[in-house]
Amino acid sequence: MADRRMIRKNRSNARSRRNVSTMLYTSVFLVFGAMVTALAVVPRHGSGTVSSDRIDITDAIPQNGGTASEQAPRARDPAPVSPDSGAAVVLEPSDPDRHAKAARKSQGTLIFVLDDAGHNTWQLEPFLRLPGPVTIAVLPGLPHSAESAAMVKAAGKELIVHQPMEAIDGLDPGPGAIRADMDEATIRSIVRGNLSKLPGAVGMNNHMGSKATSDVRVMTVVLDEARQAGIYFLDSLTIGDSVVHSVASLMRQTTWERSVFLDNTPDKASILHFIAEGTKVAEKRGYAIMIGHVWSSELAQTLTELYPQLVEQGFSLSTISKVMMDKDEDDGLGD
Repeated sequence: MADRRMIRKNRSNARSRRNVSTMLYTSVFLVFGAMVTALAVVPRHGSGTVSSDRIDITDAIPQNGGTASEQAPRARDPAPVSPDSGAAVVLEPSDPDRHAKAARKSQGTLIFVLDDAGHNTWQLEPFLRLPGPVTIAVLPGLPHSAESAAMVKAAGKELIVHQPMEAIDGLDPGPGAIRADMDEATIRSIVRGNLSKLPGAVGMNNHMGSKATSDVRVMTVVLDEARQAGIYFLDSLTIGDSVVHSVASLMRQTTWERSVFLDNTPDKASILHFIAEGTKVAEKRGYAIMIGHVWSSELAQTLTELYPQLVEQGFSLSTISKVMMDKDEDDGLGD
């Protein structure tokens, strides 16, 4: 009898332990389920495709000559990104189409023209190492003109003739210059001679020339020679009274004009300021032509540093001849 009572007692204790275990597991399960349910109903910030609540801002070109880039504060709920805002939202790879939606639209084309090459080659070399396309304007008749032109071509950059022209202030523009008192035959001979000294040139712009570019007769001859040679003419706009545009319009000829000078004051802050001005022109007009000089080592360094930022912001770098070629192709597609 004692053995039977002991067996019944052990069975009862076992059932009690099983009941306690069952209650414990049930309680844990209920608590865990409640936690999962609570997490599921908590509101989340942002959309499901944004991997974080941080908006990364790319470096912006200083608008007031400064060099410090700005960064937007962190936002808990990322707002839609404007193409002009310079902001890039980090997206998850689960929605690859969102990358295209967030991409920045093209801001315009920047054309950098570097004048006064030909005096030496060491000032030219940093510009030939720039990663993007640039145009080098070589002065004719200088000790290193032919060598500089060959270096420009070998580097794959665009070569144009930096045609010396008479200035109002009487400064000597250098060899191969055109003066306002020259007759037509002499002007034509000088233009052709300078082009022959710099083979491969696809354009021409004026060096100095405040007096010559104000003369209708002179510029009619120069522009006609440019047209016959199949090259473009870029007006450096060294004077506000330039007649180049009006003469070219009468001749039904396309010419180009400088948008900004970059290094009249050759310190970095000023260069940054004028590049920023150029980007504003490009955003409005579609392109901007910015003229600097190969003697400005600060300009070479600044352009090297800014190139990736300009591309990141949506600007493309090109040359006048490439822009003309693209335009001709577009016109052809429309016929």
